[in-house]
Amino acid sequence: SDHMENICGYLMKYTNLVTGWQYRFFVLNNDAGLLEYFVNEQSRHLKPRGTLQLAGAVISPSDEDSHTFTVNAASGEQYKLRATDAKERQHWVSRLQICTQHHTEAIGKNNPPLKSRSFSLASQGSASSPGLQRRPSQNAVSFFNVGHHRLSTGKRVPVMQPDHLVDVREMMSQAEGQQRDLIRSIECLPVSGHLTSLDQDLLMLKATSMATMNCLNDCFHILQLQHASQQKGSLPAGTTISWLEPKISLANHFKNGAAQNFPAEINKPASVREEQSVAEPCQLTREPEEINPDEELEDICDDKEDDLGAVEEQRSVILHLLSQLKLGMDLTRVVLPTFILEKRSLLEMYADFMSHPDLFIAITNGTTPEERMIRFVEYYLTSFHEGRKGAIAKKPYNPIIGETFHCSWRMPKSDVATDAGSNSSAHSASEQVTLPKDLEGQKEPDYYTVKFVAEQVSHHPPVSGFYAECVERKMCVNAHVWTKSKFLGMSIGVTMVGEGLLSLLEHGEEYTFSLPCAYARSILTVPWVELGGKVNINCVKTGYSASINFHTKPFYGGKLHRVTGEVKQNMTNTVVCRVQGEWNSVLEFTYSNGETKYVDLTKLSVTRKRVRPLEKQGPFESRRLWQHVTESLRDGDIDKATEHKRALEEQQRNEERLRAETETPWCTKYFLKEGDGWVYHKPLWKTVSAVQTQQTDTN
Repeated sequence: SDHMENICGYLMKYTNLVTGWQYRFFVLNNDAGLLEYFVNEQSRHLKPRGTLQLAGAVISPSDEDSHTFTVNAASGEQYKLRATDAKERQHWVSRLQICTQHHTEAIGKNNPPLKSRSFSLASQGSASSPGLQRRPSQNAVSFFNVGHHRLSTGKRVPVMQPDHLVDVREMMSQAEGQQRDLIRSIECLPVSGHLTSLDQDLLMLKATSMATMNCLNDCFHILQLQHASQQKGSLPAGTTISWLEPKISLANHFKNGAAQNFPAEINKPASVREEQSVAEPCQLTREPEEINPDEELEDICDDKEDDLGAVEEQRSVILHLLSQLKLGMDLTRVVLPTFILEKRSLLEMYADFMSHPDLFIAITNGTTPEERMIRFVEYYLTSFHEGRKGAIAKKPYNPIIGETFHCSWRMPKSDVATDAGSNSSAHSASEQVTLPKDLEGQKEPDYYTVKFVAEQVSHHPPVSGFYAECVERKMCVNAHVWTKSKFLGMSIGVTMVGEGLLSLLEHGEEYTFSLPCAYARSILTVPWVELGGKVNINCVKTGYSASINFHTKPFYGGKLHRVTGEVKQNMTNTVVCRVQGEWNSVLEFTYSNGETKYVDLTKLSVTRKRVRPLEKQGPFESRRLWQHVTESLRDGDIDKATEHKRALEEQQRNEERLRAETETPWCTKYFLKEGDGWVYHKPLWKTVSAVQTQQTDTN
């Protein structure tokens, strides 16, 4: 490739807290797939001070600033580097990523297939061999005895055959069973005494055994890719290789002392499982579906999130999870225990941010640009309380790719705040902006309708798109959010990367906004949620902007959930409104004329959303997709909820693997990629613009 160039130059490298940042001379060796560094350019002919293998590495631009980035090697070693400016960082990051991708793909595709190692263990794995049969009483010692069998030195086969891969899969299934027995043995130990289930060495043993099995599964998948790559030319189009799918998922978390129950799917023949997992998506259409709000009914589901209870009961699960994590580690691919889940999808959580549609619709009723910006800030700050459903640190379901959520709200017109003169303003604007023909001639209802749609448009990275509109008031909001989770020690941080755009078509105004970070604190005691970070709201046309700070609680003293902000006119640098208070309690707005307004969020009326009944929802709509997990959580059956959740995640992985092997791109349903963002396929601003153009042509 033209981009596979060897580059070199000085970068700053972070060593430790004492030494700090130091200039070092770095060399990218594309041929060898290495990143090397020296004390300076003059010592380049000497042995490198450090070397990283780039195959399997992750190159990540830092959120700290525009100059820093990290190189995380597959070995676990990490370089934290800093360029002189953003342009130089981008140059290094792009070249490193290209080199990393090239050498990572070479492992599975370009290298010659690995030789068979003549599996003596496979010959012992028959049904008549008691040595490898699973026994309920099997202990940790027997698990590690597997590694002491000597491999025979028989005849080597030039190319690994499918039946050998089947033997490997069977051996790994045996090892997985023994590893589960090991975990059960540890978790069945008492919580107090000489040897307990919370013993640090045993927790490390659990984490190490899990990591080992995950590593073996990754290696096995590489073998599958190698064989599939070689056989690709000889297989007819559309052929599915049945042995490519693993039988058991490793990403399971067990309730302390409880046996793991596997769904009946595992006991079905492989051909049946494969047919079900592959055939179902083929029956789905990716064409956008027009949802009729009249089919939606007021939501009667009231899933109050219970307390997590005695965290002591789940402490071994939490400690087992923590033992696998490192500070700053990305949690995107980490499967969290089921007992901490909310009974809703992340897509539905975004919809719950719209639970005050009266405040949303009232934005466009503001008579001046200043008033509309202040109203938007008021709506923005009141949305988080209901969206979070309290302060308990529970996590919504991770949406699977292609998952959607639809709902709407009906708001009586009499309940929406207006101002003197706003009616004439709205009338004047409505003469300039005409509704589509399919809405003309209809009897005007006495309520406004706000429609909402969300879709999971990407799995890695996890990106959600959501869109809401009120056609009668000619306003809509479009947003895309990439959730990045990081382990921070005794807390978990979630960064909401993305941007939203509110369009007020009556006024020709667009407001861009971002979202704060969220933190789950005290994850070993009673977890709680707080928001943190600075967000900005800006309207280029009017020159008004808002700066809002969500303050995290300081180590000593200070209040929880504190928020401050101000609205200003950029041209004159005049502050027209200040806000302070708590985002889940009381907010105080102070205006430039000296007036003060208090908003008690706990007393704000919540408008219930309207959702179609489950039987009318599509198979990829959130509530129908997760219904079995939700029902199990309502019944308090964590093990059953885990089974259903694992089945959904395993199906998603299988379909993702199939798309990768067939080089089939994913097609979204409602959102289109534009630049770095995602936009609803039929936003209101396009519909209104098309109607205006058509009327102009007619005239």
